[in-house]
Parts: sequence; structure tokens; C-alpha cells
Amino acid sequence: MASKLIIIRGNSGSGKTTIAKSLQNHLGHGTLLVPQDVVRRDMLKVHDREGNLSIELIRQIAEYGKGRCEFVIVEGILDNSRYGDMLKHLIQFYDQKAYTYYFNLSFEETVSRHYTRCKKLDFGENSLRAWWNPNDDLGVDGETLLTNDMTQDDVLKLILNQLQK
Repeated sequence: MASKLIIIRGNSGSGKTTIAKSLQNHLGHGTLLVPQDVVRRDMLKVHDREGNLSIELIRQIAEYGKGRCEFVIVEGILDNSRYGDMLKHLIQFYDQKAYTYYFNLSFEETVSRHYTRCKKLDFGENSLRAWWNPNDDLGVDGETLLTNDMTQDDVLKLILNQLQK
């Protein structure tokens, strides 16, 4: 089976998880979703620091999906300084059959989107500002930057369209 890797990254509150789950639901059974938050916080309970255990486990889970799942989605903030080398390795591992997306949103748009989701009560604008890391794209060939003017439907349609090519 030829597998395709989909990487969805961006700041907290940008819409990554919503898109990744919608994409998984649309692509159907056997689509492997690897959410950074689940691996790092729920499975391992580690802080997002250089060299944390989640980097290696995300890589291993994503590699497991190659040849077993038609689509493997890796989703999270996935800061380039900590996760970039691992993500670039995965792109190579998937023989360049990778689709990379980065939510390149303004801070104001990110805050606005954050307040539409369930986690809005867990943390607010001050936390988002403390975590804010703008312009953190991977800089790999074919990376698609997702912008303020794109709705969730626009993003989902764009990704599905690119997967068909």
C-alpha cells in the first residue's frame, strides 16, 4: 500500500486539531491520526522541551503507519526548533509522498478561533501570547501556508484536493 503523510502544524488555537479530526473522518477507516498533544501530554506526560520523549514516539508511530495505512496525519504545534528534524526525516521516510500544512495566522485570528472551541475555558489570551511562535513554517518544498481568510471548510477542501493529485 502506498501511504501518504499529512503534517498539520501551527500555533495553539489555530484549528489544527479540528482539521486533522475532520480529515480523518472524511478519509475513513484505517487513517492514522498522530496528535502531538495526545502523545506528549496524555501518553507520556512530558513537557514540550528539546529532546522530550514525544519526538521519538511520534516518529515511531508515524513510521508504523507507512505501508499499513493509506493516510497518516501528524498534527500539533510541532515547533520547528524541536520537531523539525524529525518531521523532515518523516517526509524522506515517506518517499516525498508528504503534504505539509502550516497555519500562518495572525495572533488576533488565533485568539478569535481559540474562543470558538471547547478548550476556551482551559486557558486564555495571556497563555496564547506566552506560547506564540509566529512564522514557524518548516520551509520544505510544497509546504502550504494556511491564512486568516481561509475557513475550516476551505482548508479541508484544499487538503482533500491536493491528496487527489
